[in-house]
Amino acid sequence: MAHKRITPLIAMLIVAFVSCYSQQEQTQKLIILHTNDLHSRLNGFSPESEYSPLQMNNDNTLGGFARIATLIREEKKENGDNVVVLDAGDFLMGTFFPILEASTGFQLPLMKKMGYDVVTLGNHEFDFGPNVLAAIIGKSVEKGHIPSLVASNISFSKKDSSDDSLKEWVDQKVLHPYQIIEKKGLRLGIFGILGYMAIHDAPYAYPVTFDDPVKTAIKYARLLKEKEKVDFVICLSHSGVRKDKDGNWSGEDVILAHKVPEIDVIISGHTHTLLEKAIMVNGTPVIQTGAYGTGLGRLEIEVSQGKIIRSDYRVIKVNDAIPGDPEIQKMITCQEQQVTDKILKPLGLTYSSVITETSFPLVCQEDTFLSNSNLGLLISDALHVYLNNHNETGTDITMFPAGMIRDNIIPGTTGKQSVADIFRVVSLGSGNDDIPGYPLARIYVTGKELKGIMEILYMAPSSSRDNYIYFGGLRASYNAQKGLLKKITSIETGDAKKGFTLVDWSKQNKKLYSITANTYLLEFVGIIKKLSKGLVKVTLKNEQGEPLQSIYEAIIDADTDMPGIQEIKEWMALIWYLQQQPDMNGNGIPEIPEYYMTGTPRLYEGCLN
Repeated sequence: MAHKRITPLIAMLIVAFVSCYSQQEQTQKLIILHTNDLHSRLNGFSPESEYSPLQMNNDNTLGGFARIATLIREEKKENGDNVVVLDAGDFLMGTFFPILEASTGFQLPLMKKMGYDVVTLGNHEFDFGPNVLAAIIGKSVEKGHIPSLVASNISFSKKDSSDDSLKEWVDQKVLHPYQIIEKKGLRLGIFGILGYMAIHDAPYAYPVTFDDPVKTAIKYARLLKEKEKVDFVICLSHSGVRKDKDGNWSGEDVILAHKVPEIDVIISGHTHTLLEKAIMVNGTPVIQTGAYGTGLGRLEIEVSQGKIIRSDYRVIKVNDAIPGDPEIQKMITCQEQQVTDKILKPLGLTYSSVITETSFPLVCQEDTFLSNSNLGLLISDALHVYLNNHNETGTDITMFPAGMIRDNIIPGTTGKQSVADIFRVVSLGSGNDDIPGYPLARIYVTGKELKGIMEILYMAPSSSRDNYIYFGGLRASYNAQKGLLKKITSIETGDAKKGFTLVDWSKQNKKLYSITANTYLLEFVGIIKKLSKGLVKVTLKNEQGEPLQSIYEAIIDADTDMPGIQEIKEWMALIWYLQQQPDMNGNGIPEIPEYYMTGTPRLYEGCLN
């Protein structure tokens, strides 16, 4: 049989076909679903009392793990093993649920069941200290499978053994410096870092420390590419992004993308920034979903020879258009009952008890004028009235920082606010009991020291808007044109009902003024001398004027007839205060008065009214 010759044209077509087929073979699709700063918002909210995840299109609530679970399940059903699900930290803290984590180990197994593959640690995972975090991980592992945990720049003390229990999970390869996951032949190298600002915001991590995040990122990105030969490097960076004064995207994760080109994708967290579009930095997408599970990020990319040749990014809104997963919601509802039984019943409350109702929102937004926050005003008043009604000594002044307001009070459809809704507003911290929240403490200062404190607090928001302070029982005036530490022009203590008394801050006045705040804030007051470089000196004292050795000596005891200290928590004071408000419409539910419809500054420019 004679062989036919292959013409040059046919040869070219064959080569082109083979080349095209080969290129298709090398092109792979990857879908990254991601969240950040979930803060244990297992249920939808604003308000949570209206959340109905098993019914669609009947409420305006956002978020909810049951809804997120549905989105993940549907994505995996459609795209199978091409999907990886990640979280960039601060998955704990912010609701009642984390209080039980050390004994129930609930949330991490829940997230695994929802479909999460890898999560990193944020600063709030350390709010209860390294030992409690270790216990949470341990109980979670005991309960079943959990997502892989990565913490790449975590460092343990060689001298202090109080972080040994957490280090044990590193030794047992439960807490990893990085993880490698294979998705349809793609080797993904995933590591996680805590950024500079987040490290600063993790004081209770001690004696755990954190290595430089950028240097750590360089180390692991190169290791994953050069030694582990991964196709794709993903950094879970609890660091954040922000806009600079010119309106351009900046912040730690933008800088990270510039400095570590080996990273292919940065999943950002910490700043609660909603990025509707990816920030592209030299070809590296930086993405973040806001906070609290209100959005699920979806990055679809096509990779060829280790390079992104196409990408498409969007944030899917988690709202009432999405049906909740019944099994996930059933597990959460059972955990709600545990919260009621173990935390709230002794206080005469349940998880879903309706506390108050409101016809208007109470908000504290950092991007608006903080001094006009009606929510900050409400909280500071609540603390002041509560202390002066429940404690024989009472207090002259209460303080509460804007940065510790963790949620707004939104009317929703009915205006009703449950215990869970009110707790979220002031949900941070813990004390030495089983009740969540930082304990309230009372310290004493002279008029001169109070003046110095007010001068520093006036300047503090310039470094961070979180530092703006709301006052109860105090009003003051300032003149912005005056020099350093001379801007406060008058201070008065009292209230609108009883009247105000001018504070004499001369050296001759030895009268002591009591200030009540949570222990976290009072630690800040105690280091004012250091913050002011010695220009302002404040000695925190007890009622007798004796210097305190520790702020914890000043914790207020709610019942001196009982053994130990019965701590007072801010959320408890807020709930009590709301319960005292009038029921204007006769439905048996107290209403937030219209007085709080607008915020009134307690720090006035010019003269006091």
